Amino acid sequence: MAIAGVTLLSLVAVGGLAIAIYTAWLFHDLPDARDLTDYRPPTSTRAYAWDGTLIGEFSRERRIFVPYDSIPSHLALAFLASEDKSFFKHKGVDPAGLARALGRAIPSLIQGRRLQGGSTITQQVAKNVLLTNDMTLGRKFKEALIARRLEETLTKQQILELYLNEIWLGYRSFGVGAAAYNYFGKSLNELTLSEAAYLAALPKGPDNYHPTRRKAQAIARRNWVLDQMAEMHWITAADAARAKAEDLVVQAAPARTRYRDADYFVEEVRRQGRAALGDKLDAGGLYVRTTLDPALQSHALRALMSGLETYDRRHGWRGAFARTTYGPGWETAAAGFRAPSERRDWRVAIVTEATGRGVRVETRTDAEKGWIAPADVAWARAGRGLNAGDLVFVERQGAGFRLRQVPAVNGALVVVEPNTGRVLALVGGYSFSLSSFNRATQAKRQPGSTFKPFVYATALENGYTPASTVLDSAITLAGRDGEAWSPENYSRSYFGAMQLRRGLELSRNTMTVRLAQGVGMKKVRDTAIRMGVTSRMEPVLAMALGAGETTPLKITTAYAAFANGGRRVEPHLIELVQDPKGETVLKADRRDCPRCSAAFTGAESPRISPKGEQVLDPITAYQITSMLQGVVQRGTAASVSSLGFPIAGKTGTTNDYRSAWFIGYTPQMVVGVFVGFDDNRSLGEGESGTQAAVPIFIDFMQGASKSLPKTDFKAPKNAKFATINGVREAFRPGTEPKVVAPPPNLNPSGLPSGPVPYEQLNRQPGDGATPAQRPDDMSGLY
Repeated sequence: MAIAGVTLLSLVAVGGLAIAIYTAWLFHDLPDARDLTDYRPPTSTRAYAWDGTLIGEFSRERRIFVPYDSIPSHLALAFLASEDKSFFKHKGVDPAGLARALGRAIPSLIQGRRLQGGSTITQQVAKNVLLTNDMTLGRKFKEALIARRLEETLTKQQILELYLNEIWLGYRSFGVGAAAYNYFGKSLNELTLSEAAYLAALPKGPDNYHPTRRKAQAIARRNWVLDQMAEMHWITAADAARAKAEDLVVQAAPARTRYRDADYFVEEVRRQGRAALGDKLDAGGLYVRTTLDPALQSHALRALMSGLETYDRRHGWRGAFARTTYGPGWETAAAGFRAPSERRDWRVAIVTEATGRGVRVETRTDAEKGWIAPADVAWARAGRGLNAGDLVFVERQGAGFRLRQVPAVNGALVVVEPNTGRVLALVGGYSFSLSSFNRATQAKRQPGSTFKPFVYATALENGYTPASTVLDSAITLAGRDGEAWSPENYSRSYFGAMQLRRGLELSRNTMTVRLAQGVGMKKVRDTAIRMGVTSRMEPVLAMALGAGETTPLKITTAYAAFANGGRRVEPHLIELVQDPKGETVLKADRRDCPRCSAAFTGAESPRISPKGEQVLDPITAYQITSMLQGVVQRGTAASVSSLGFPIAGKTGTTNDYRSAWFIGYTPQMVVGVFVGFDDNRSLGEGESGTQAAVPIFIDFMQGASKSLPKTDFKAPKNAKFATINGVREAFRPGTEPKVVAPPPNLNPSGLPSGPVPYEQLNRQPGDGATPAQRPDDMSGLY
């Protein structure tokens, strides 16, 4: 007996020691509940346009933090009814619920299944924030102990706030704020009782109660929550009955924003934000105010997409994007194809009949049938034709359909505010859903003749004036490799000595090369780098015709110096970033204003210096603007003048028509348009900047100009003016002509006389067309 007693005592001692060791090991790394005093779960950073429109979210966990005081009572009560009815009574652990859970735990452990149930809301906070998701008995003990500590550290309201903002609710939603927006497109205070009860049904397993795939189970669980609320007398039976009678209607898919025209812009904001803020961008709950003007952005997207489709249509029908057999199940074969998300009215369809009487189609999603418009049938038959079984894109128009084709060509359109560098709109391609490559910021292309204004600006800064003439004639130069280089004009004809203005208006290649040779390519290179066209450039004469590389955003922003009086501004998409406490963590405008925070004394208000470094004389900038207005009024972009606005601009096309450009500006905005294939192949004979890019600019401006005042460009106060060949030109003081001879008078020999139209001044003998009627200078880079 003594031996048995000693043995028993020894086993008890060993067992106690083992339990003590296990307990010590279990709790040695127990998190401190006091860490939650200042805890804030990672929340989404939200980006807004300048007018407050939400345009995007950046997050690892999509969450909108909502303070307890802003959580509707019926939503909080719905979660309490579903998860923890005695929350405001217990001290972190519900003994009755824990006993029930332990009763279920033993069979689960024996069968190797996960432990479930018994956790109060406080315990769930402990698990979600401080512990792992391991379903073990040891973790359940830790959970209970931390829950008690939480109750001693935080108020019930703080614990419930953490729970409702931390919990995973499916549909890409962490927390009730994000769930309300993702499921119903509403803020919390807009949720109905029925909608709140559905969200409260989700913690047990969002996939089990998916609103579309398992709608019946979802409604049943929602109704159970409503019954529990009524049983607790938190709502009346009548309220519960009305809520249960409602259908469960959610958004088709979670949407980050309702404004969907700025995908390229938002992605560039994300890229720049990550470069500046690192991981804080995705988890810091930041407020990002961008420079985007939603109205201009929508105009830009529509104009670029329509312009690229117009170009594409000119070059013919390329055929169906796929083929299948028309019959039962054809929809499955077509299910993998999607129209560009930006073209929401396009549908996938199959050609069911292609005969002499026409082409008939049936849409995949709604099985609508109809005939394709005869004009589109003729267009398709001029190309690769249409046959039964072809899968195509169509768009409903009246009783029939229009045939649609995704362009193979691409492009970009950017809008920059010249005085600040704010990027008001940015479209980096035809469709972000098809290609996220941003051609506005990432595509390096030759700018062609859009570079010529920088050559002319360099000349005007180095001794040339608007009265200067340069010879437009054939020229042959020795290249670096010893081979001769002979730039030519499009018409293979030459106009002789011409004023700078007329050379820029008609985009004369040989004249531009002579001008660059006269001023020196090193100076031209320095001007281009100083104005932000590029960061490096070889000082070779071919660069004067735009043989270097730049991006649409860079060269468009460089043109801003012509519009703002010669200042280089840096393009930016992010205006301001603030943390959840309202503290500014990033600001684009870093100018000092020493007196801005001082109290008002009646004295003159503070004066803030303009943004940007002065890189051109203001008079030079105005001279170039005046000449580029001539491009619009009489030159290669004369069709732009139909807008009826003071606009300056320059077309550009590169060798073999590989890239087409137009950069135009008003005093309020600079707009750059680029069109080209991603593989840099030719756009086709005659597809110049005038043909491919200018119509996109006009289309954009027709919408954008409705809110613009018709303000002319302002000349610098110290500019001197003189009339040269009928045109009022600006000069630096001391460089203006002292005497301006009047135009010659008529005489019997038929020589020019009287007030001569400007367009007639440079007519060549035997040339029946005025320079304004001659085509853009399309040979080589122009």
